[in-house]
Amino acid sequence: MRRPTLTTLRARSPWRVLGGFGQAINGACRYVAPASVEELSATLARAHEEGLTVAFRGAGRSYGDASINTRGLVVDTQRLTRVHRWDPGSGEFECEPGVTVEGLWRRTIEDGYWPAVVPGTMRPTMGGCLAMNIHGKNNFRAGPFGEHVQEIDLVTPSGEVLTCNREQNPDVFHAAIGGLGMLGAITRVKLKLKKIESGLLRVDARVGRNLDEIFECFEELIPKSDYVVGWIDCFARNGSLGRGQLHAAHYLHGDEDPDPQGSLHVERQGLPSTILGFPRGKLWIPMQFFVNDLGVAMVNRAKYWSSYFGDGASYLQSHVGFAFLLDYVPDWRLAYGDGGFVQYQVFIPKETAKATLKTLLDLGQRRGFPSYLGVLKRHRPDAFLLSHAVDGWSLAMDFKVTRGNREALWKHFAEMTAIVLDAGGRFYFAKDGVLTSADVARAYGQERIDRFAAIKQRLDPDGTLNSDLSRRALGL
Repeated sequence: MRRPTLTTLRARSPWRVLGGFGQAINGACRYVAPASVEELSATLARAHEEGLTVAFRGAGRSYGDASINTRGLVVDTQRLTRVHRWDPGSGEFECEPGVTVEGLWRRTIEDGYWPAVVPGTMRPTMGGCLAMNIHGKNNFRAGPFGEHVQEIDLVTPSGEVLTCNREQNPDVFHAAIGGLGMLGAITRVKLKLKKIESGLLRVDARVGRNLDEIFECFEELIPKSDYVVGWIDCFARNGSLGRGQLHAAHYLHGDEDPDPQGSLHVERQGLPSTILGFPRGKLWIPMQFFVNDLGVAMVNRAKYWSSYFGDGASYLQSHVGFAFLLDYVPDWRLAYGDGGFVQYQVFIPKETAKATLKTLLDLGQRRGFPSYLGVLKRHRPDAFLLSHAVDGWSLAMDFKVTRGNREALWKHFAEMTAIVLDAGGRFYFAKDGVLTSADVARAYGQERIDRFAAIKQRLDPDGTLNSDLSRRALGL
């Protein structure tokens, strides 16, 4: 082993305790934040020489341990924000991996373009969106983020630069998108954006009295909507199990917007500065008094009945206002307290989805772990190697973690996982913090895992690229 000198990464990389967005999982890691793609490539090569394992980190919005590398090196890409090209004629956007979703839409919306797929927050980086192959409220129609990527550059630990698209290195292209950053550093992203005629969406609100009605209404809305998302009250029981509210949205066309140029202005896309009289940045403070079983049950009940009386409402909303619900309260995760929370998101084939979700909701109540949030979406399959999507449904659930409930809660996750696997389901690595490698092999199929491992062996034979997630869930 080379002795540390002032030029080694071991000597000059400070230690930091890094956590997932949910704050329930963390680890002590060496940390470096290169200022350029060239510096990132040199850092990766030097780590390879020194025998350091490397994980990449963007904005740190993955909920679990995807960007944690305990006792290894974490390379932060947030400073790599150069935009190489924006072409309003073609809708092609080319940039470095540290550009955020917000940085993207702010650059393009006044030219009449919006990202084809966005998550529930505008904070993630392009690199993170690619590594997790994120999805949005329109997955049933637009697929995941990767379907709108035209090309990427990938730097391997040996220093090789691979340009990957659907014709050139297609196997690497379909494995690196959704590949958890385990095949190389993504240094260039070329995207195709969605042409829009207005900065507004037409949003329709519907209510379902139980999960059966929610599914029926969802299916009714899908053919005529560009986006559909459901909120589920996970505290409701018996005949009201799975009750909630749906929001469907579609793009405006022609003269549906009387001032299309005005609505496309960046300043018309902002979020409100206050909510219920509180500054957005401070709203998490009063929220923490309600983040418990009694408080969430009360809030859910109030939300359901207020939405019930607004059933059938239709209104106009900005793209930002509809898409980025998680950004209305910037530090909302702090309301969960020191233990943080785990978001557990399941993807169930359509044939077994309804019955399985009912079982999961009922189990949470019987075990004393009702989810504090439930978000329902419809999905379709895609061609990416480690894709979480199925022809079916997903439900994202939030669970508060405390010192006293952690062991029992992880047992509850194991019980839920067994149910999901029996139903033929999958999981989302951007949210995961609990799966075992046996769970993942069963969910994705050992053949997929072996194909991914073979590509990794080809590009990273020494196993330089690794993270807490890849070790735990993929056995790398």
